[in-house]
Amino acid sequence: MKAGLLLRESEDRFVDLKVWRVPRPVRGSVHRYKYSLAFVVRGVCVVRYDNEAGKGDHRHVGGREKAYGFSTIDRLLDDFWSDVDGWR
Repeated sequence: MKAGLLLRESEDRFVDLKVWRVPRPVRGSVHRYKYSLAFVVRGVCVVRYDNEAGKGDHRHVGGREKAYGFSTIDRLLDDFWSDVDGWR
């Protein structure tokens, strides 16, 4: 699936959401999803959730990175939007 712009709040803010179902978990995760959710403001990613191979599930808010306890896609999206709302 190609990534596509899902929401554009203004010329300087946008969200990029990508979720793939993969045949086996990416290294560092125990579920069968690969994801990258990002909120970008003026060219800077201020909120990002991803499970980069080897790092496992984690999130970035502001300049801080923390482990993320993935449970479901719905919970992932709720948590992401909550952090985006908190940043705004």
